[in-house]
Amino acid sequence: MERLIAGFRQFQATHFSENRETFAQLAENGQSPRALVIACCDSRVDPQMIFGVGPGEIFVIRNVANLVPPFEPGAEKYHGTSAALEFGVRGLQVEHIIVLGHGGCGGIRALLQGPGPTGTDFIGSWMQIADDARQRVLTGHCCQAGDDPQRALELEAIKTSLANLMSFPWIRERVEAGQLELHGWLFALDSGELLYHDPEQQKFVPFPTAEGDEIDEAAHHRSRSSLG
Repeated sequence: MERLIAGFRQFQATHFSENRETFAQLAENGQSPRALVIACCDSRVDPQMIFGVGPGEIFVIRNVANLVPPFEPGAEKYHGTSAALEFGVRGLQVEHIIVLGHGGCGGIRALLQGPGPTGTDFIGSWMQIADDARQRVLTGHCCQAGDDPQRALELEAIKTSLANLMSFPWIRERVEAGQLELHGWLFALDSGELLYHDPEQQKFVPFPTAEGDEIDEAAHHRSRSSLG
């Protein structure tokens, strides 16, 4: 706790003080981020740090293993991720949704080992959202011999979440109207590499480094039309 309090005091004395006008504008005008990021709650993966953005620039939803459940409205359940999606899409009118997976995900590791973790109230059933991805990996339908099953499932789970996003009618409508784009990315924690899903190639490919070639924007944006 002392570390957190000291960190806040440092933030207040430096970053907040130096950007007081920006924070005042955010407080008065509200938020208008263009992108929504669905990330894992893993403490090692901070979307704002990875993408170098500040307050108000991205709307972040975090949960175990960055999963998106299918569209299942009903008062008998709590829908934290779905409610946040609805606010981001219908309320904030975001233009991009990014499912951000990461390397070494503990939730994905538990799913791969299956069945769900014993002695838990919620994690096992939550991870069943990606059970179809697990089956694709175990049967070899999505990867080649010698591929790391952990990485394969991390990638396949992102594809499951992208498909589930399209089950929300107000997401599908905006995607088909060209008002919203869906993206599947994975941050490799060990190497710092960022991969994105190219639906035409049906695989994840790395974003180029700062010294590399420009990204193929046409390939990147094909994700919008290929998920329906």
